[in-house]
Amino acid sequence: MKKRASRRPLFEVRHSPIHGYGVFALRRIRKGTTVTEYLGDRVTHEEADARYEDKAPNDNHTFLFTVDSKTVIDGGVGGNDARFINHGCDPNCESTTQNKRIYVEAIRTIQPGEELAYDYQIERDPEDPPNVDAIFACRCGAASCRGSMLLARKKPRKKSSKKVRKTVGAKALKQPVKQAKKKSLPAGRPAESRRAAMRREGARRPVATVNAAAGPRSAAGTRLARAAKRGGTAR
Repeated sequence: MKKRASRRPLFEVRHSPIHGYGVFALRRIRKGTTVTEYLGDRVTHEEADARYEDKAPNDNHTFLFTVDSKTVIDGGVGGNDARFINHGCDPNCESTTQNKRIYVEAIRTIQPGEELAYDYQIERDPEDPPNVDAIFACRCGAASCRGSMLLARKKPRKKSSKKVRKTVGAKALKQPVKQAKKKSLPAGRPAESRRAAMRREGARRPVATVNAAAGPRSAAGTRLARAAKRGGTAR
């Protein structure tokens, strides 16, 4: 009996117009499909920082991906093709965390030939250098592109004047000012410590990057947001 031909793989790695290498769909990928798992050497945050401590301050290439407060996946060691998925401000994928494992899932139907991308959402740090947005520049080309793989800067709150409500025969009462609830970042985002790299410049992975070299690149910066950064990856 003839053996049934195996189904064509979901994607392939090739040069990307966004940055270095990218991952492209070979066939239709339905929304909700788990595309791949982010694999690599699982190490502590301290060991991840030590591995890339000598990196140049403006080099955001690494394949570090934060799992939680204790574990980081270094896709550059024993990793798979997931490390080549680029950042996108209008992504067709997202990273998720299940049982301390990182997966890339399609959030909409992806057509053959389309490049896979997810939002790295790399966190900012008070000790980042002034040119941090240039270091982690985004070239995804989306209409909604924010120009950076970093989270958007928080707009300073406007000081609202306290309104006073007057009542007859009573003292004026100050209306309480409602404070916005702080939103927590989703788990499983790419996160990494740029701190070690920036520290030498008096400023302080990627999992994110910027240098559009022809060779493979990582998914985010050396620090990749530490807040369960799923996630994400580095460029």
